[in-house]
Amino acid sequence: MAKEWAELTPEEKREERFKRWLSPPGVTFSSPQAEKGYKERVNRFIKAFQLKEADRVPCILPASNYAAYYAGMDLRTVMYDYDKLSQAWLKFFHDFKEDLDTYIPPGLVPPGKSLEAVDYKLYKWPGHGISGDTTSYQCVEAEYMKADEYDALINDPTNFWIRTYMPRVFGAFEAWRKIPAFTSFEEIAIQSFIPYGLPDVQAAFQALLAAGTESMKWVAAVGAVAGEVTAAGIPGIMSGLAKAPFDTLGDTLRGTQGIMMDMFQRPDKLHEAMDRIAPLTIESAINSANAAAAPVVMMPLHKGADGFMSDKQYQTFYWPTFKKVIMALVEEGVMPILFAEGGYNTRLEYIKELPKAATAWWFDQTDMARAKKELGNTCCIMGNVPTSLMMTGTPQEVKEHCRKLIEVCGKGGGYVLTGGANIDKGPAENMRAMMAAAKEYGVYK
Repeated sequence: MAKEWAELTPEEKREERFKRWLSPPGVTFSSPQAEKGYKERVNRFIKAFQLKEADRVPCILPASNYAAYYAGMDLRTVMYDYDKLSQAWLKFFHDFKEDLDTYIPPGLVPPGKSLEAVDYKLYKWPGHGISGDTTSYQCVEAEYMKADEYDALINDPTNFWIRTYMPRVFGAFEAWRKIPAFTSFEEIAIQSFIPYGLPDVQAAFQALLAAGTESMKWVAAVGAVAGEVTAAGIPGIMSGLAKAPFDTLGDTLRGTQGIMMDMFQRPDKLHEAMDRIAPLTIESAINSANAAAAPVVMMPLHKGADGFMSDKQYQTFYWPTFKKVIMALVEEGVMPILFAEGGYNTRLEYIKELPKAATAWWFDQTDMARAKKELGNTCCIMGNVPTSLMMTGTPQEVKEHCRKLIEVCGKGGGYVLTGGANIDKGPAENMRAMMAAAKEYGVYK
């Protein structure tokens, strides 16, 4: 008799998720060759995650928004014109499909009209707060949660989000401050409905509906790209995004200055808030993985990098709830990729606390030889071809750098060749040089 999901070990759950990735439901491949290529590519990543040797080292081209500029467009264009968005990403795919182990879909290119509909204040994007020829959108960090609001967040995160945080981050939702808490509803709820009749409250909901309608158009375009690429045999690798609880608070609630002060002035409240956020993060990440074929959740790490906080502060404030999130995903068979932005040279000892072959760490500026030596028996490591090299170097320089990385990090498996971070512009020949290095130097005998 087959075991129920809850009866499976984390390793068994991971194997089941890998099987789903290998045979994604609802996908009709364009040919038997496409299906064969798809399985080969997925197996290449699975073996790397398992710290085993596949046929060769897998490679992720650091493309991100690159497809827009490669197609002669820019970020502003593809944020507002979803047909152009599809055209750009499909052009990149068709031109590079022989050089792809996986692809980065346009899911991180947000729909500009949706953001405008709700007057989104947390980001600036080309033509909306920053120059139209800027190659990326930018976070506007501020104190969106005040120092004396920790209890409101801790006691009822949903209420705080709807009636306090969202009106600050979305200009269109300013009137939501007038909405009563949903937990205030009693048996005769007529009075609780009154605020929903106010013109400004209704306008806020109309803005939300407009953003939703526009987002569905964007989803259709992104989905069409993903469908065509997958059918051709190129797998996606990311099912969702999550963050360390400290980063959730520091990036978009308290801001850097606020959370740095909180570590000294209100450490107990900071800990309590992170403990409250952790299960919400876990639930969201697992739901994303359950809805997708790939069992991989990407976690970009911001404020835990070398030099941002001391080792004692990292051990006290960052690692405990971060590890709690990681372990919860591992327990459900989800493979977290932890994107360690900046340097993580002083944090490698912590990573060794995690179960073997249960996580992958994508390094940006970490010493890769040291990472391989210390983590080679713990986790898959990824990275870290410099963005400067990919953007300004020659193909020969890129290929040689990749060769050295493969020789150091690829021994015995457990390595994925990729950039330290994604690029927006750069010579196409450098992308091809990276893939050529994986095919030439990354072959396991």
